[in-house]
Amino acid sequence: MTFNKTHPKTMLSYAAVLGAILMAPGISFAAENSYADPVKPALPASTFEWDLSRTALVVIDPQIDFMSPEGAGWPVFGASVTEQNLVPNLRRLFAASKKAGTTVAISPHYYYPHDHKWEYEAPAETVQHKLGLFDRKGALTLDGFRNSGADFMQEFKPFIEDGKTIVASPHKLYGPQSNDLMLQLHKQRVDKIILAGMASNLCVESHLREFLERGFEVVVVRDAIAGPKLPDGDGYGSALVDFRYIANGLLTTDEVVKKLEGR
Repeated sequence: MTFNKTHPKTMLSYAAVLGAILMAPGISFAAENSYADPVKPALPASTFEWDLSRTALVVIDPQIDFMSPEGAGWPVFGASVTEQNLVPNLRRLFAASKKAGTTVAISPHYYYPHDHKWEYEAPAETVQHKLGLFDRKGALTLDGFRNSGADFMQEFKPFIEDGKTIVASPHKLYGPQSNDLMLQLHKQRVDKIILAGMASNLCVESHLREFLERGFEVVVVRDAIAGPKLPDGDGYGSALVDFRYIANGLLTTDEVVKKLEGR
């Protein structure tokens, strides 16, 4: 299959159809309280030990297309972003990390014109391409980048554009295998990760698994991530189960901020 760039009107129609599906009678999703941790968990408690000198906040895809009502992905991700109070929570994590002097790294998602000529795609890839998520005019230009869907959320720019934050090269599907994030973190002698961003069962979970396989310890911030919600499934809820099983810790923004503040 050869995928051609979708016309903007088609993109808008595709988003409208997704929104209509989500609002249709009979389509419902689990209430937020279904995300609560079990009262009597069978899994052992976290043994993660905090050492901010070896820790980085890694935020995946803090971009308009994922996190803003103006973004192309809002019909798919907006419900979860709103439920988790994602943007305010991420802003708190950025602020606390900067104040603590902790390394901060961004793993962004960009698509260039040649990415729209792939010969085959999986379903989530097709959705992203049809919606035009993270599109840029080219790898060697920032023309049209500012305030586009690929740009960073305005709330985060003071932290990302301070000249100290690591902005890795883009990942193309879900994990960091195709960008330089691992190299950048190793060069800072980081081996502990505070993981947040988008999207829960896609890029967040893929980054988590790769970090773990590379020997990092990873705490996932459960209310600083969000995921897709479609009739095909609740991405946030499915990822939460996996996070409980495989992350070194699953904490709230409040809990992580206290650790960053030394409390």
